Amino acid sequence: MADQRPGGGTGRGGDPRPGRGYRYGSWRGGADPLAPPFDVRAAVDEIGERVLEGESPAEAMRRLLRQGQDGRAGLDELRARAARRRREVSRRGDADGALTRAQAQLDQALALERDALAGRQDDDARFDETRLASLPRSTSRAVQELADYAWSSPEAQELYQGILDGLQQEVLDHQFDGISDALRQMAEGGGQESSEALQKMLGDLDDLLEAHARGEDTTEQFEQFMAEHGDLVPGEPKDTDELVDALARRSAEAQRLLQSMSPQQRAELAALTEAALGRDPGLAEAMARLSQRLREARPEAFQRGPGRGGLSGEEPLGYGEAASALGELADLDDLLDSLGQEHPGATLDDVDVEQVERALGRSAAQEVAALKELERQLREQGWVTGPAEEARLSPKAMRRLGQSALRAIAQRLTGRGRGEHDDPRAGSSGEPTGAWREWRFGDEQPLDVVRTVQNAVLRSAQQPGGRSGGAVRLAVEDMAVVETEDRSRAAVALCVDLSFSMVSEGRWAPMKRTALALQHLVSSRYAHDSLQVIGFDRHARPMTTTELAHVEPEYVQGTNLAHALALAREHVSRHPDATPVVLVVTDGEPTAHNETWTMPDGSVEVEAVFDWPPRPETVQATVREVDALTRMRVPIDVVMLGEDPGLVRFVDAIARRNGGRVLSADPDRLGGAVVADYLRARRG
Repeated sequence: MADQRPGGGTGRGGDPRPGRGYRYGSWRGGADPLAPPFDVRAAVDEIGERVLEGESPAEAMRRLLRQGQDGRAGLDELRARAARRRREVSRRGDADGALTRAQAQLDQALALERDALAGRQDDDARFDETRLASLPRSTSRAVQELADYAWSSPEAQELYQGILDGLQQEVLDHQFDGISDALRQMAEGGGQESSEALQKMLGDLDDLLEAHARGEDTTEQFEQFMAEHGDLVPGEPKDTDELVDALARRSAEAQRLLQSMSPQQRAELAALTEAALGRDPGLAEAMARLSQRLREARPEAFQRGPGRGGLSGEEPLGYGEAASALGELADLDDLLDSLGQEHPGATLDDVDVEQVERALGRSAAQEVAALKELERQLREQGWVTGPAEEARLSPKAMRRLGQSALRAIAQRLTGRGRGEHDDPRAGSSGEPTGAWREWRFGDEQPLDVVRTVQNAVLRSAQQPGGRSGGAVRLAVEDMAVVETEDRSRAAVALCVDLSFSMVSEGRWAPMKRTALALQHLVSSRYAHDSLQVIGFDRHARPMTTTELAHVEPEYVQGTNLAHALALAREHVSRHPDATPVVLVVTDGEPTAHNETWTMPDGSVEVEAVFDWPPRPETVQATVREVDALTRMRVPIDVVMLGEDPGLVRFVDAIARRNGGRVLSADPDRLGGAVVADYLRARRG
């Protein structure tokens, strides 16, 4: 961050005038505005740890996004906020408040009218009393039948008129912003000015929506409409599409209000609304036409229901309040679904940031945007590949996990603490050849200082305006390292137990970390060594470290060590000039072996046979492979996890028969045991 202060001289890149300059220091204005909202590498490490524990990369990514990172809210916390907000909205009031208020006003008006009629002694009064007594129980039908009634009580007439006036204002105010206040101000001058203004606004709007539906360019028409009627439009639309969105949202909320009611209540409110709007010529027709145009333009807005459960409060809500509350409930239900990420193929793209901001505020929207950016960076920086449901850690991510695992093992082996540094010298197999090569990221060979400086001098001289003499600045592309060659090679077969007991006893992740650390050690320090990872449960199969890291635990019974040793024998046989190293990591004695059958058609089928306690055939098949490796003078080193008596007896017998070593390690020290044994074995 630049902090401009008076200072002597001219700061580099600063003000060239004498006595002026720039001084740079740490930012002191609060949180660093340029700091990233998340640590991508920390996220990779977190995902990697979960993958090593047995989760798929897709599951690990979903959990990271659900739980958040570095104190930032994840989807679970945002969903909890949305659920709390939904409970608050659902308790806001009762959706049929408009009907309740209309009924109360009608009852009060009829009571005042009956009192006024009781004080009159003429026949007309008795006739009116009979008419009032025969009114239907339906509020809407009673209101309609009283449309031509001559009221005796001015107060009663005002209450009756207020039923229709109030409902008309609420309907219009919900669809448009503040329209009743604007029309009331026009009406204070008398005449038909307010009604004509409303009709003109609806007519202009209908023309605009019709042109938009035909696909015409409505930019100029929209600007003209907004200049004349913009104060009545909800929100601040920038174009016709945004105007349609806002109006369709309001119209859909009104539909949901009707859907939330019982059939009888729905019919009552619809009839009252029609009566309220029908008093102005053409108003009901114009509003119906507007609703139809909005349905055709945004059908998806009208497909949602009133929300799960509806409103459950006790306070009666007016027409507009209830419609808005139900619209908010529907939005929150959609938001809960998208934040839950539970439907097949769910991604963060399903979460609408604008919807989050409307429901939970700007800070929540920023949290969602940060999660989306984290997911995007994981892919753009090449840490994660593949579609969401089939996501996989990239080779780049696997190298990072292997490097981290090896570093942890090295610290445990050497007992080094914080503050010490890796030895920059080449490994024991590195022999300087006299040649050099360009430095590449991750190289640990010593720098060729002479060649590095020579590269910098030549580069400086070749630049425009370059000259010999003076200071020489080193650049990354100048760096050169000493080329080395291996003095010896090793063929390494790492056989790892993938049976379910490895998962149940908490040995799954340490086993994967060990394989990754060994692979990274081989690739970075002993590049000429050939490493083959062999996973075995009821069957054995060669695996890359990436495949091993991504493999998920399965409930498979059987430990087919014989098959694993056969594959290990094939691997070391392909490298006769290399030192053979066979490492076995297991927590159980052999319980499976392969049996071969010749079919009538001459084809051969191989099937793994499992049994517990182990069959004699299983033990014999395993011993045959041990003997085959022994004849090849290939020692078998076994890292024994657990203290099962059967395993101890079997491993001891293998060591005595083959001459290999037995190491007993708990899961935390597994990596150190394997790496140390590999280094010992490759030295012969």
